[in-house]
Parts: sequence; C-alpha cells; structure tokens
Amino acid sequence: MSNKEKQTSIPSLDFKSNGPALWLVLFAAAGAFALTMGVRQSMGLYLSSLNTATGLGIANISLAFAFGQLWWGLTQPFAGAVADRIGTGRVILVGIVLIVIGTVITPFMTSTLGLIFAIGVLAAGGSGMAGPSVLMAASARLVPLRMRGMATGIVNAGGSFGQFVVAPIAIGLTASLGWVASMQWLGVMVLLALPAAWVLKGNARALAAATAAASGAAVVTSREALSRALATPSYNLLAIGFLVCGFHVAFLATHLPGVIESCGMPPAIAGWSLAVIGLFNILGSLFMGWAVGRWRMKSLLSLLYATRGLAVLAFLLAPKTPTVMLLFAAVMGATFLSTLPPTAGLVAKMFGPANMAMLFGVLMLAHQIGGFFGAYLGGQVFQATGSYDWVWYIDIALAAGAALIHLPIREAFLERRPVAATS
Repeated sequence: MSNKEKQTSIPSLDFKSNGPALWLVLFAAAGAFALTMGVRQSMGLYLSSLNTATGLGIANISLAFAFGQLWWGLTQPFAGAVADRIGTGRVILVGIVLIVIGTVITPFMTSTLGLIFAIGVLAAGGSGMAGPSVLMAASARLVPLRMRGMATGIVNAGGSFGQFVVAPIAIGLTASLGWVASMQWLGVMVLLALPAAWVLKGNARALAAATAAASGAAVVTSREALSRALATPSYNLLAIGFLVCGFHVAFLATHLPGVIESCGMPPAIAGWSLAVIGLFNILGSLFMGWAVGRWRMKSLLSLLYATRGLAVLAFLLAPKTPTVMLLFAAVMGATFLSTLPPTAGLVAKMFGPANMAMLFGVLMLAHQIGGFFGAYLGGQVFQATGSYDWVWYIDIALAAGAALIHLPIREAFLERRPVAATS
C-alpha cells in the first residue's frame, strides 16, 4: 500500500459483507436530514399565524427567521468539530432535542427576542447540529470509499424529500388541529430521527488515530486541519462557489412567489413551482451522487453553475407564462442543492474524512452568508426598483463567476506538510 493510500484509507463498512448495514447508515442519515430540514423549511408556513397571534409585524418575525439562516450556518463548523472529536451520535442527539424544544415553545413567544431565541437559536441551532455537515461526514466515514459520492447524494435527497413531504403534513395538521398544535406536533415528529444518533455513532478522529498509528503518521488536529484548509487555494475557491450557491438558493426560496406575482400569474403557480423545485431537487441530488464517482467533481460544479446562469438568462428572455415558469423551476430544482454531493466529496478527497464535518461545516457557513445576501438583496432591490431584474442580472454574473473559479481547483488528496513541533 502506498503512503497516499495509507493516509486516505480509514476503517469503513464493507459493502459486500455488510450490505444491510450500509443501507441502514444511508437510511438513518437521509431520514434524519429529511426530518430536520423538512421541519425547518416548513416554519415559514406559520409566519402569518405568528403575526396574527403576536401583533409583532412581518418584519420583526422575519428577523427571527433571518437570524436562523445565519445561526444554522454558524452552528455547523462547531458541530462538525465536536462530532469529529467526541462522536456524531451525541451531536445529533443534542441537535434533535434542541429542535423539539425550540419548535414546541415557539407559539408561547410573544416578543421578537423570544422568537429569535426559539426559532433562530434553539430550532435553527439544533438543525445545524443534525444538519448536512455532520450527517454527510458520518456517511462518508461509514461507507466504502467508492460509495461516498452516492451516499452524499442520497443524504442530500433525504433533505429535499423532507421539504417536499413535511409541508403538506404541516398544512393538514393546521387545518385539523390549529396552528399551535400543528407546529408543536411537527416538533415532536423530529423525535423519529433519534435512532439515527445510534446508527451514526462514532467519530472520525478515533478511526484516523488508528490508521495513523498503523502507518506511523501523526494525527491532524482540528485547528491544524482548519489552518491547512484555509491556506489551500482550492478550498477557498470552493467556499466562494458555495457562497454563490447560497445566494441563488435563498433568493429563489424567499422571492420566487414574489417573482411570480410580479409577472401577473396566479398564486397557485407559486405553489406548483416550489413543489417542482422540491421534486427535481431530489432527482438532481441522486443523479449528482451517482455522477461524482464517474466525473471530476470540480467539472460537475462548473456545469451546475453554468446551467443556472443559462436558465436564468433564458427565463428573462422568454415570455412569462405558467409553462415557462414550471420549466424554469424544474431546471433550477435539478441544480438547487445538487452542489452538496460534489462539494462534500471534494472536501473528503482533498483532506480525508478525519475532520470533514468541521471543514464542510465552514463551507456551509459560507453558503448561509451567501443565502443571507440573496434573501436581503432581493427585497431591497424590489423595493427600490419595483422589479427583480437587477437581482437576476447579479445572479447570472455570480453563476458565470462560480462556473469559472471551480476550474483551477486541484482535485487530489493534499499531502500533509510537516509542521514544527509545539509544546
């Protein structure tokens, strides 16, 4: 075995001898992401009811949701570092408990600070702890190397499936039980993800330590891994691209209904468009999980961003009809979160799985910073100009830039450079 192979290989489930265990891992990670992401993304359905009950105004309530976007991103690097060190299961368990508490107490909050605490800190923080950085890193650790791309695609599709399924459940519960009980039952439903904490238990550092001991290499600490990553141009280019992805996703998720209304189409088209985005997001995630094992991941990312830019350009030039809108939603849905499998795969390929949860969590933070600006600028531009056109122009420019900056990325394991001994 070569030195490179020694550094990159870790103990993992053997697909041939433990096939059911492999699919149990994927079901646990995808199921947990479906529940946490589905509940998190469905909270916007209660915005009007919260406004009626509290009288705080849409702007103040939206602040709690906006804070949650940033806090979800901020939580993930730290959750990933803790998962890498003390174990994924413990982090997922705490995350699930925080989501349940935050969601259940939200109807009792009557102030902006109270909603920020319940929605933005507890629920969003819990979703970050049981979110993609931790779940995808656990999957990468527990499945064979050849299955990592497909594993991340399946986990990502789980989150998309959750968005697609949980919203109708929330609407049905609200119609039959009222919004307060509906929200609280949605929180309790997250407890179904508890078995994932047991299935995904363990940590990458323990496995990396065993491998390092066998090969005679030193274990890379979290701080050393982060410093090394931030000093790597390819990692920084990946972060910039992921920030652009966050801009695209948040703008669509927040302002697509407004775009459709400004085009003179009925509100029902907005609902169908969001459903189409969710459906094609599942298909895109699964396809990308399959594709990362067959083509260069940086090339796939460039293709995804170029496709987004061309789709937006075609949408701007085309007549604004329901058919055009649904076709546009399908293309954007196929590329919506399909960036996650190749991005996570590149992190694992460049740095190995030992600190992947933390390193991918940093990228998720960059994604959410982009998301904040996508949601914020969309509203500001529309208020100033009465149109979303300038945001679309920015969207196209960012997509073109993201397609180009992925091309210089070095898609290879980066050998650890010797470092001076410290006390």
